[in-house]
Amino acid sequence: MSEVTQAMSEEPREPWPAMFRALRHRNYRLFFSGQIISLTGTWMQTVAQAWLVYSLTGSSLLLGLVGFAGQIPVFLLAPLGGMVADRFSRHRIVIATQTSAMVLALILSALTLLKHIQVWQIMVLAALMGVVNAFDIPARQAFIVEMVNSDDMLNAIALNSSMVNGARILGPAIAGVTVAAIGEGWCFFANGASYIAVIAGLLLMVVPPRQPREGVSGLESIVEGFRFVTQTGPIRALLILLGVVSVTGMPYTVLMPIFADQILHGGARGLGWLMGASGVGALAGTLILAAKREVRGLGKWITFASAGFGLSMILFALSRSFYLSIALLVPVGFSMMMQMASSNTLIQTMSPDALRGRVMAVYSMMFMGMAPFGALMAGTLADRIGAPATVVLGGLACLVGAVVFASRWPGLRGEARQLILAQTMSSGEPPESMTGQQAVTLGRDSK
Repeated sequence: MSEVTQAMSEEPREPWPAMFRALRHRNYRLFFSGQIISLTGTWMQTVAQAWLVYSLTGSSLLLGLVGFAGQIPVFLLAPLGGMVADRFSRHRIVIATQTSAMVLALILSALTLLKHIQVWQIMVLAALMGVVNAFDIPARQAFIVEMVNSDDMLNAIALNSSMVNGARILGPAIAGVTVAAIGEGWCFFANGASYIAVIAGLLLMVVPPRQPREGVSGLESIVEGFRFVTQTGPIRALLILLGVVSVTGMPYTVLMPIFADQILHGGARGLGWLMGASGVGALAGTLILAAKREVRGLGKWITFASAGFGLSMILFALSRSFYLSIALLVPVGFSMMMQMASSNTLIQTMSPDALRGRVMAVYSMMFMGMAPFGALMAGTLADRIGAPATVVLGGLACLVGAVVFASRWPGLRGEARQLILAQTMSSGEPPESMTGQQAVTLGRDSK
């Protein structure tokens, strides 16, 4: 056995609790420890940037435009990012994207601390960060699976979501205090510095070389990924629901500064508490998912989570009490992340490794790429009918999406089981051109 293969396969002898079993793998431990620091900084920047735009302009429309600028590149470029993730080393891609994100955060910090910051500069930097994310998200999501074995994949994906949400609790709370005390610029600087942890962890990993894929053009490779997604019923249904929630439900975060200031009168500190409350619920959801050992039943979880998200948002929008609003954001965060993480898990377990980057690129298009359209729509609507009414409409759309998904999923459940079996039987490496129906046939023949 080679040194690299041995390093990848070795697991420490001490037992790990079932909820944290993916941490048995050295590479995943390095990734986890670096990411949790970096993501805390990312959430600090997210809150501070929203507050900075709002304090400079007071405009819900411009809040929506900044959100649009930061996420539209993901929608446009994620297919290219997915193709790159399937053709080259995902490890090296993630190192490059995380380094680029660090540089952008430090530029934003310098402009803010030197008092030269303007809204157009925030938009440009947000758009550049979107370009980075278009390559980072597919590669990072696909790379998670390379760090663990197939038995721990569900747990690794859930723990990855728990990292995001643990940081989502801590980051906004720190940001709220920091912005109120010394300003937004130091939040941006802290985010830039936090990338050092994840980059160091990535550089310490021992990763076997990935053979570049040859013989297929870039355009053909992108089309191949879209063909698999569109012809695979369960994955298509999950992604459509994800897109509906992203467009109609997720923009509530863009409008949060308006709720914090104009409706609930909490200011910057209140914004941190509101975002943190949503993070508490989201963290609870991902920890419950991390304890789950199999994917059976996740379709029902997704249905109830989508409906719960819509209902919780409606109740939050109707609240005029600061503390009641904090309490209502806990189930909002819980439901949102349960749906997102469960969808991620099901999609990854049904996707061949050779197509995983491109499939996760479509996932990122529906999760983050559709969000800018929702952010722009929410900002425009909020200017006309107010933020509460806009969030109520989004919640109603999520409820409708959940009902439609619930009516269709039972007919797709059998195909989903066969897809998962096909990936298990083939060790996640079926022929690269396999469509969803061909994977079903392979699973059926393997029974």
